[in-house]
Amino acid sequence: MAKTEIILTSNIVGLGGESDQVKVAAGYARNYLFPQRLAIPLTQANKRRLEALRQRRAERESHEFNTMSEMSKGLAKLVCLIKVKAGEDGKMFGAVTAGMIADELKHQFDVSLDKRKIHLEHPIKTLGEYEVELHLHAEVKGTLKVRVESTTPPPVIDPAVAAEAKKEEGRRTEKRGHRGDIFAPSKPVTAEPKVQADKGEKAARPERAPRTAKPDRAPRAERPAKAGKAE
Repeated sequence: MAKTEIILTSNIVGLGGESDQVKVAAGYARNYLFPQRLAIPLTQANKRRLEALRQRRAERESHEFNTMSEMSKGLAKLVCLIKVKAGEDGKMFGAVTAGMIADELKHQFDVSLDKRKIHLEHPIKTLGEYEVELHLHAEVKGTLKVRVESTTPPPVIDPAVAAEAKKEEGRRTEKRGHRGDIFAPSKPVTAEPKVQADKGEKAARPERAPRTAKPDRAPRAERPAKAGKAE
């Protein structure tokens, strides 16, 4: 692909700034850069314009430095609030990106900031407050506080209602304590041990006292024989 050498008359990201001499594709220069007046061909006549372009570049960069320095101070005082959908456990449905932060800055504070200047190592995926690094200029860096909240926050409980509920719970606990005192025995009751019979055998009955022998009765006196009848 044919290349051509040109002189940039405007700052082009990824290519260079005013007065820089670069080589680009001939078609790119012919069809885009020259018609948009972003560059001019490198010729002896155009080289005379280099000093003016360098002066303009210095003024632009100084202005950008001052602007970004002031912006850095202002952004450090802000808290960018971003509302997202999240479940009851706080887990987000999706993630917060640099583009979302740039949009909210424009919407909330009317601050126009290129999303490429917002440095996020990873998209934000959990609720909370974060300090995001900003690369505003080659010599200017800053920070921005970003607070990520759920669009469905937990219900707000009235302090008076919460206090009354706490008192009611205390009353119930106290009543349960009184009931326990009423029914609790004053003295510990110990169960008498029961004598259990061995398996397959009845419990042994207490032995009876031995019977005392009765005294021998005196022998009866023999009765006299009856007189026989007269023959």
